[in-house]
Amino acid sequence: MADVPLFVVSDYVSSERRITPSWSISQLKAKLEPITGIPPSCQKISLRTSSNEQIAIEAPDEESVYLQQFPLKPYSELLIADTRPVSARPNFSNTAEVEKYVLPEEEYEKKTDSVLAWKKAEKLGRFNPNAPSQEQAKIAAIAQEIEARGIAVGKRCKVGGDDSRRGEIKYVGDVKEIPGVGAWVGIQLDEPVGKNDGSIGGTRYWGEASELKRGVFVRPERVEVGDFPVLDDLEDMEEI
Repeated sequence: MADVPLFVVSDYVSSERRITPSWSISQLKAKLEPITGIPPSCQKISLRTSSNEQIAIEAPDEESVYLQQFPLKPYSELLIADTRPVSARPNFSNTAEVEKYVLPEEEYEKKTDSVLAWKKAEKLGRFNPNAPSQEQAKIAAIAQEIEARGIAVGKRCKVGGDDSRRGEIKYVGDVKEIPGVGAWVGIQLDEPVGKNDGSIGGTRYWGEASELKRGVFVRPERVEVGDFPVLDDLEDMEEI
């Protein structure tokens, strides 16, 4: 008889396999062990047909009973249950204790088909001979933007073109917790619509710890300095 494609399903795997009807049940279990990770003596096998009927693949003498005696229909499911107690089963989803191979750095640097080799060839990142000057140019451009906009600690401003987000500049300088080079502008907003309370990653840049998130850090191009008083939400309300 020709091989029959079946779906082998267990707690650890689900894959299509070709099953030979001339195998004995014992042979089947031996072939399923490397697929499912379940020892033959702990396998309980059943065949689920297209009508959702489950037929046990078992016999008193599994050496002499062959799979051709069961209704193997293409793409039926071969369900393999693990009869071991849960505490005795290996946890294949936990990779914490799996020994991992780490390629030595000197070997990795010799490879010609790695990301590192590609970066070297394309002169990207630290392999770009112009990278230091480009970084300094960006820092200088940000500093020039700060000076041109008159950004300084203590000045009033609005943020991002949104007239409702007004506040006071509390910090101008580097923020090591935020990726990227150049200075950032720390603003304490009038309303608690910010991202932080003036601190990031445990570093406080201004003020005291507070549950109100009134602080934001933005690039200088998003800041407009000017005479922006605190908005009074009640000034436009008619008397009742």
